[in-house]
Amino acid sequence: MRLPFSSTLFAFARPTAIRYTIVMARLAHFAIAAAPGFAILSWMQADPFAQAGHHLALSFIAGLLCVLVFNTFDMYGRDMFSNLLLIRRTFFAWSTTFGLLMTLHQLSRFISPTSPQALVLWYLLSFGLFALSRLVMLSFFQRRIRAGHFIQRSVIVGMTENAMRLAEQIHHRADVISGLIGYIDDRRSHRLHEAPPVALPRLGDIGALEQLIRDGRVDQVLVALPAQAQDRNEALAQRLRRLPVQVLLIPDMTTFRFAHRRMVPMGGVPMFVVAEPPLQGWSPLYKRCEDIVLSGVALLALSPLMLLIALAVKLESRGPVLFRQKRYGYNHRLIEVYKFRSMHHHLRDEHADRQTGRDDPRVTRVGRFIRKTSLDELPQLFNVLGGSMSMVGPRPHATATKAANVLFEDAVEEYVARHRVKPGITGLAQVNGYRGETDTVEKIQKRVEYDLEYIENWSLWLDLSILLRTIPAVLSAEAAY
Repeated sequence: MRLPFSSTLFAFARPTAIRYTIVMARLAHFAIAAAPGFAILSWMQADPFAQAGHHLALSFIAGLLCVLVFNTFDMYGRDMFSNLLLIRRTFFAWSTTFGLLMTLHQLSRFISPTSPQALVLWYLLSFGLFALSRLVMLSFFQRRIRAGHFIQRSVIVGMTENAMRLAEQIHHRADVISGLIGYIDDRRSHRLHEAPPVALPRLGDIGALEQLIRDGRVDQVLVALPAQAQDRNEALAQRLRRLPVQVLLIPDMTTFRFAHRRMVPMGGVPMFVVAEPPLQGWSPLYKRCEDIVLSGVALLALSPLMLLIALAVKLESRGPVLFRQKRYGYNHRLIEVYKFRSMHHHLRDEHADRQTGRDDPRVTRVGRFIRKTSLDELPQLFNVLGGSMSMVGPRPHATATKAANVLFEDAVEEYVARHRVKPGITGLAQVNGYRGETDTVEKIQKRVEYDLEYIENWSLWLDLSILLRTIPAVLSAEAAY
């Protein structure tokens, strides 16, 4: 059976170190799941020795379930050796474990009743210990990486531009499984087109590489010779096939500028995924349910405040309470966005030909306050409830909005890619400080970068994080007029 690409790399790492680490991780998880439960259940009993057997049985079952469920959640795969925190995955895995444990606890008559307070304390304490153990493991891995110790030691053959890009990628995504210890090149350093990184030493030529492999100092060879050097590639492949080492041919790293770093087979030929629709599968349904629930709750909770704002807008200046504006929504379609009117009605700017600036005479006194605090955008909750907007997403812009007198879509090449999802009341760009006036091209470029990052990495957890960060972001903003 052929292994997936990531599993293939994992399989060629030194098995002793891998297995030892995984065994130690499983023992630690067993102990973290079982020991706190036994200690808490015994401590909260008037006579701890009377129910010791029952508590020990429940704790032992918890440890076994934990290891089995964690294995199902791939907690012992390659990601365990990466720089990922894995806190979210740990939360789901431990919650699943505890849910199964509670089900068995209710169904098994041989286990005595346990107080809910003890169970909650057990769940929280074990989860905290899981998170702490992961941080300790990451700290240990980081020390190993800084010392140059890796489970699988790799070298690059051919210091080409492609190799430079790969070295940079590995440097930024270093893990304890694979690490670069140097490069091999038949040319002298002064003949290289680009100077190699200082942290990447030259280990010699192909002859030196063969000796390094025979001495057991290299586990993986990454070939970065130019594709047009077909004869050299074939000769090198034939030579390295005689040695106990894994050999990988580096693809054109320029592809990774726009590809999703994922490959799919098409007619047996691996192909890079360049683009795909976001929010696939059940994700659109989850996000729509999130929008309906949150916007409905927000409208009920904020209705008194919205009535007060509407009254203040109406009393200060003549005109409608709401301002309706055409903006680009999902798939670049025009939608009508609602806001509390913040300008004098006769000075309104329906197409946003001119951005609002400091002390703008078109803005009313109430308007300055509600724009500064983003309260003018509360009516967009009706947009969310109606389905034209989302609670979280790229902010919708008016049709004629400009940055430094340049239309947004002309200023940033990938601007329209923001419209692959519904626009939102708040977004990743806004909580990272890019809110309000966009008077320079650089500001809209940063907005688009954050918007595309949100689209590529969407999750309900990310939405919740952005919503929680929105209020402090609004309070600390300086550029909203």
